[in-house]
Amino acid sequence: MAKKSYEETLEQLSFIESGTSKFPLIETHCHLDYIKSITPSENVKRCQKIGIEKLITISVEPTNLDTALDLTNTFENVFCSQGVHPHDAKDWSDSVMDKVRKNALASKKVVAIGEIGLDFHYDNSPRELQMKAFEIQLGLAVELNLPVIIHTREAEEETAAILKNFAGKVRGVAHSFTSSLKLAEYLIDSGFYLGFNGIVSFNKAEDVRAALSMTPLERILLETDSPFLTPVPHRGKENAPIYLPFVAQKVLEVKGISPEIGLPSFYQNTLNLFHFC
Repeated sequence: MAKKSYEETLEQLSFIESGTSKFPLIETHCHLDYIKSITPSENVKRCQKIGIEKLITISVEPTNLDTALDLTNTFENVFCSQGVHPHDAKDWSDSVMDKVRKNALASKKVVAIGEIGLDFHYDNSPRELQMKAFEIQLGLAVELNLPVIIHTREAEEETAAILKNFAGKVRGVAHSFTSSLKLAEYLIDSGFYLGFNGIVSFNKAEDVRAALSMTPLERILLETDSPFLTPVPHRGKENAPIYLPFVAQKVLEVKGISPEIGLPSFYQNTLNLFHFC
């Protein structure tokens, strides 16, 4: 049996009508400059066609801070973050901090500091440098009054301990959430949002679905993390923001709620966290 096309699978989603979403969606986490199969221009065009109203493209390393910002200048509905991922914490420096600050102050389309945090799974940067860069960037977010986009993997105690130093001062989202229910509870109780993507559709991701199930509706954000983590039924293809509706459908199913209840809530959550100009 031939696989169904993107358009055919899209039309099967409960909130899609004539190829577009009946409710506006916002892509809260993608890497437009890393996607190879679709140009940024085509990505934005196709997103608009299917009802994705805004996109946030995420900085992760010193070399793409300007690239992300340039994309916001090119496309009206594209926003960005500025920050250095834990993988690249070894490249953090005072000059990089100055660049992050300068770019954030230069444009209202910079809506967050991120992607920042800790990754003790790959340890691509020494742990002490990861923690140092994380703390400094949290402080920068407080200084600039911007939310943070957090990456945490196999570093739950350390992540929570560092965030406690900024209790009541910093807000944000733990994106691509795959950690324990204990950390989920701590983050939610601390006022953070949890970001969910294509992982919720993976067969063996029961732990992620459990975290999603216990997350209050008003604390959920939708993302693709493209070009990574393509959702079912399109696994095997490079991910892109156009697959966000498939993430949304699975999140609705896991939560047991209708599009009429869930999608406006996810949309409002995004507006509450990120102050789009």
